[in-house]
Amino acid sequence: MIWLTWRQHRKQALFTAIGLAILATFMIPTGLAMRHTFADKGLADCVRALGTDSLVPASADTCGKASIEFNSQYGTMSMIGVLFLVLPLLVGLFWGAPLVAREVEAGTHRMVWTQGVSRRHWAMVKFGVAGAGALAAAAVYGLGMSWWLTPISQAGQHGRFNVFFFDMQGVAPIGYTLLAVALGVFAGTIWPKVLPAMTAALTGFVGLRVALATLARPHYLPARTLTFPIKDATVQTNPAAGDWILSYGIRDSSGKLLTANAQIACAPDATGPGAACGADLGLGPGSYNWQLYQPGDRFWLFQGIETGIFVAMAALLLYLAVRRIRRIA
Repeated sequence: MIWLTWRQHRKQALFTAIGLAILATFMIPTGLAMRHTFADKGLADCVRALGTDSLVPASADTCGKASIEFNSQYGTMSMIGVLFLVLPLLVGLFWGAPLVAREVEAGTHRMVWTQGVSRRHWAMVKFGVAGAGALAAAAVYGLGMSWWLTPISQAGQHGRFNVFFFDMQGVAPIGYTLLAVALGVFAGTIWPKVLPAMTAALTGFVGLRVALATLARPHYLPARTLTFPIKDATVQTNPAAGDWILSYGIRDSSGKLLTANAQIACAPDATGPGAACGADLGLGPGSYNWQLYQPGDRFWLFQGIETGIFVAMAALLLYLAVRRIRRIA
């Protein structure tokens, strides 16, 4: 049964391997070049010196110019990388949707399901082989992208919590790929044709991804609050911390939000006409900068939480698919 399943799906495995090989031929040389430039400009030492605290002395950021130069040189790489965002979806769809839909569409299920192997056993083997292949491809993709994106993230252009960068790296692509496979399989038990099953899986996958990223992800753990005075120009937020800023602004002494999406820093010893800090914004004594954020060191925890959610949904869909298979005529 395993041998037969491999024979049926070896083309998908071959195309997936070719796709990963092509991706590697782009990622390895460009990744090495980015890391070499990152080290030559002293950014690696600067990132280590800044540490992971959300606030650092303003004098500690000595790599602003180097970061700008690095981002100018490799800024287009991040845009190219976004194109790879769909790879887990494609792997999932082409591995998952044909599993059941192609058998029913071609009518071969009448022969397969009347042999000595039960429908349940057939489904478990087919789903297991497809899931294992998709899992291996997603792991290679996710960890490879983590390695490739590290210099870009540390240079401050896009943090790891960026809505695109988060989805492209780490273990999250494993959950996305398994869900895409499960959606394709389940859709194939409802719409017994490959193209309708792929369309339904694509629609469901995009809807779930968008809903989770915008509605659930910011609340996996309670967000933290960061405040610092507007009259203290000696501190600044740490660009190397990788914090995910959910909201920020300026509040008055009572905590009321006066200005959203803005922060200011004024010299504490300013004198002369109009020198009152924030006077042009109507800020009074006791006003302060405010941020609501998820700390950058929660990245892998958030990756694990989101992966767990998608794996659980995939398991549920596969369970429902097995039940549906037992009812297909």
